[in-house]
Amino acid sequence: MINVTWLNTFCTLVEVGHFTQTAQQLFMTQSGVSQHIRKLEVQLEVTLLIREGKQFSLSDAGQRLYEQGKILLLSMANIEHDITQDDPYEGVVKVMSPGSVGLKLYPKLLALQARYPRLSIDFRFAPNNDIQQALSESKIDIGVMSFKPTVPEVRGELVASEPLLLVTPADMKSVSWQALSELGFIDHPDGAHHADLLLSANFQQFQHSDLLLKRGFSNQIGLILEPVSRGLGFTVLPAYAVEAFREQNAIKAHHLSVAVSEPIYVCTHSKKRLPSRAQTALNEALKWLNA
Repeated sequence: MINVTWLNTFCTLVEVGHFTQTAQQLFMTQSGVSQHIRKLEVQLEVTLLIREGKQFSLSDAGQRLYEQGKILLLSMANIEHDITQDDPYEGVVKVMSPGSVGLKLYPKLLALQARYPRLSIDFRFAPNNDIQQALSESKIDIGVMSFKPTVPEVRGELVASEPLLLVTPADMKSVSWQALSELGFIDHPDGAHHADLLLSANFQQFQHSDLLLKRGFSNQIGLILEPVSRGLGFTVLPAYAVEAFREQNAIKAHHLSVAVSEPIYVCTHSKKRLPSRAQTALNEALKWLNA
């Protein structure tokens, strides 16, 4: 394998065209430059320079080595730059969160990217367990979850909480258990969990979400309130998802007597340093989650 130091000396000599000036540029002695060239010639078993007194020209082998050597040296310099670079405003940042808090955070992180166009925000909506697995496998930089991490590879910090809200069609100004039972439930992937938490704390008649009259289901966080807005049922959702719904005048969010909230944990890999670009995105996320 060609010694990279010798190769760099050779390519510099070709470009400078003078042994003494090459030695000065590389902080070497002139004899050191000559020694590197001789070692290359011995290793490759070819003549690289045709010496003419203090002048020299390249042999065919020397010309080929220079042309290919410059490509190799440039490639190595680029690799070193890519590995050591840790720009806080450049590169891809991979984030995952549940749907509701994602509706809050994603637009804020896009605004951050608009300020720093060399940032690239890769944002995925996913269930808590998928987020934890992606973090533990180092597939993402930042995860936002509604439960405390349960594996040692993931570190979580409790940063905020998100209220759960009972949402009905706009014409239902007050709620009773009978009215809700007759209206029926619009289910979603976390519907049973959210309903069990909020309804059990506020209605003695509530037994289990499985006993609710199901009037529909949607797995798209932005569309769960669509059937509610059309009078087809009620649901229970985190506050950020309710705030993001475009037709606020068609729904009614009820703050019940016993408030129930879900925790918000910001999570990272416990054994790896967060890149500066990811720290930039994390700082922006924390600013809005703590607002």
